[in-house]
Amino acid sequence: MTEPGPANHGAVRELVTPERLRAFFAPRSIALVGASDNSGWARFIVASCATAGFAGPLTAVHPRATGAFGLPVMPSLRDLAEPAELAFILTPVQAVEGVLDDMGAAGIPNAVVLASGYREVGEAGRALEDALLDRAVANGVTMLGPNCLGFVNAHTRSAPYALALPPPLIAGPVGVALQSGALASVVLGFAKAHAIGLSLLTSMGNEAMMKTADVLDYLVEDEATRVICLFLEEIGDPARFARVAEKADRAGKPIVALKVGSSPAGQQAALAHTGSVAGDDAVVDAVLRQLNVIRVTSLEELLTTGAALGYSRWPRGRRMGVLTLSGGSCDIIADAASARAVAIPDFSAGTEAAIAALLPPFASAHNPLDVTGFGVLANLSGKKGPLTAVDHALNIAVQDPNLDFVLFSGVTLPEARPPDEDAARTLETRVGWLAMRMGFAPIPIIPVTSTCVNVSDYARELLREHGINVLGGLDLGMTALGYALRWLENRGRVRAPVPGPAAAPGPAATAAAAGPWSEAPWSEAPWSEMEARRLLAGAGVPVVPGGLAGSADEAVEIARRVGLPVALKICSAQITHKSDLGGVVLGLGSEAEVRAGYEKVHAAGQAVPEASVDGVLVTPMRTGGAELLAGVTVDPAFGPVLAVGLGGIWVEVLNDTSLRLLPVDAAEVRRMLGELRGLPLLQGARGGAPANLDAVAEAIAGLGEVALALNSAPNGSLRALEVNPLWVNGDQVEALDVLVITEARDQP
Repeated sequence: MTEPGPANHGAVRELVTPERLRAFFAPRSIALVGASDNSGWARFIVASCATAGFAGPLTAVHPRATGAFGLPVMPSLRDLAEPAELAFILTPVQAVEGVLDDMGAAGIPNAVVLASGYREVGEAGRALEDALLDRAVANGVTMLGPNCLGFVNAHTRSAPYALALPPPLIAGPVGVALQSGALASVVLGFAKAHAIGLSLLTSMGNEAMMKTADVLDYLVEDEATRVICLFLEEIGDPARFARVAEKADRAGKPIVALKVGSSPAGQQAALAHTGSVAGDDAVVDAVLRQLNVIRVTSLEELLTTGAALGYSRWPRGRRMGVLTLSGGSCDIIADAASARAVAIPDFSAGTEAAIAALLPPFASAHNPLDVTGFGVLANLSGKKGPLTAVDHALNIAVQDPNLDFVLFSGVTLPEARPPDEDAARTLETRVGWLAMRMGFAPIPIIPVTSTCVNVSDYARELLREHGINVLGGLDLGMTALGYALRWLENRGRVRAPVPGPAAAPGPAATAAAAGPWSEAPWSEAPWSEMEARRLLAGAGVPVVPGGLAGSADEAVEIARRVGLPVALKICSAQITHKSDLGGVVLGLGSEAEVRAGYEKVHAAGQAVPEASVDGVLVTPMRTGGAELLAGVTVDPAFGPVLAVGLGGIWVEVLNDTSLRLLPVDAAEVRRMLGELRGLPLLQGARGGAPANLDAVAEAIAGLGEVALALNSAPNGSLRALEVNPLWVNGDQVEALDVLVITEARDQP
């Protein structure tokens, strides 16, 4: 992604503000530069504008063409009687910059650039893209692309979009930005098939000027957009993305993201367990969760979750009422709800009694409710009008104090308008009544179909007329609801972290990092464990007592002071895998064992001639309690990332970790501990002493502060900081093993 240099960064930002993009995405006149009767791209754009119902002037611009699909043709943008509000540049790469000059001269403020052959082809293309950006800035042009297929604004009916636009175009609450142009047609097709209305859909191209974060910022402020869906291949500016995500959370606009492109590149800290649990994709997942961005795994989930949040009123809790026409549907929903921690409580006694009066004797008025096939027969209850038993049951269920929302699978959408006029009017009345009830019921009603099938043209128009959507399929619908509930529960807690060295550590950690080890530039190497222990202790992070022995007598003296039994370890920055060469002995319970152990460990150190040995570290053995991993690695995009996991050296096997982008406070660490599957072990399961989780959180938050201090030190930067294990036993919290790896700071 092209990043503007310091000279034009401010100018670029002025060209992509939400106010500028509001005009960009709602042009009232469009010029197609390079259009002719031979241009397939122009043919698509003209057809898309017709499908959308674009009412403004559409003009072809070509120096030699005499025709372009019936449009008026002008030789140059400078020849237009009135400047167009947007130019879609269809010319080859070598002509684009000249078109931007014509735009500047003609006073045309906005451009979409179709041409490829820029940064996606390598360094030569990157240079072309840099020049393109400079030319756009010089001419005051807001630019989308290059390598971009354009956008569709359903509310303003403008569609400068260079692929087929499937009719009809449904306006609605879902905004979409895609870092893949070809997927735009797939998204438009799925939206049409499931009656999901869009506010804006845009492909992003190479993002030379306008970034995904800029479009996100615009959609946060866009009144027509209620939920934002993103297809992401990369997050090019993490700090800005985080700030806009926090803005979206404050505004109450959910962001749903399908992020692809995981890789193992983030596991560079091979000497630390943390590197193996904090790979690129795991970090992205943690950051999105931290920003309360819903991460989904498919395009179907992306749009269905967007529809669930865009059309329905939002539940205030996880207690769900279920109304269906099938016992099998009840079973499917119950299983899906259990997997997503959605409760299906009993109806209140009053609700059961009222619903039972509507049902045949063999039906049961319990939640989840199967009204059976009789439930679709009008007037079964003796009530007059077109509503059926399932509709009347819905009217009762929404009054139930035990429920937060109702999942309603009681309307079957036909493939065509029923040929029987009475049946058609009954269905249309029921859908209209459902739409009215969805707007005014005491709790939200979320309609869902049994399977994810395409809705018919008749059903789509019926839903569009009443402004509602029916989620496509029980499993997909429940998945979307699970995502939505988690977003609602985390709403209001987002505080955008500051990625990279800009994240400021606290004073204690800063002072500790400014110790004697800060006097010379760092090289890429681990620290000796004694230095690492002093670093943490100086910042107030609890470390197991111990001392450095230079002789067997000193080892015995330290063992007396800290208490037997003890562990002995060789202390050398150059020896990282101590146990492999006999540099660790454990469980020494007598002074004689300590003396023998010292000689063994010391000899192991002497066997590595290139190692500088500081001595032998003597610490008391710790038994019982639980072992945690607490470590920080530095992600190349997002900066320092904290990992907390259960299991100590077995953390990779147990795969029970939680990640956060630094900085975090103790309260956030408590939430991380709450995400661990093994939390009951820390809470005293099987008779163990409950851990003081506040003390654990304070210690880990302190470790995070130290990591930030090291990463912002003038003489180097952090590669990894790890405590493994962090021993926890009741109120005791101690770092038993500490690893610090730093490296020389890259020179600008």
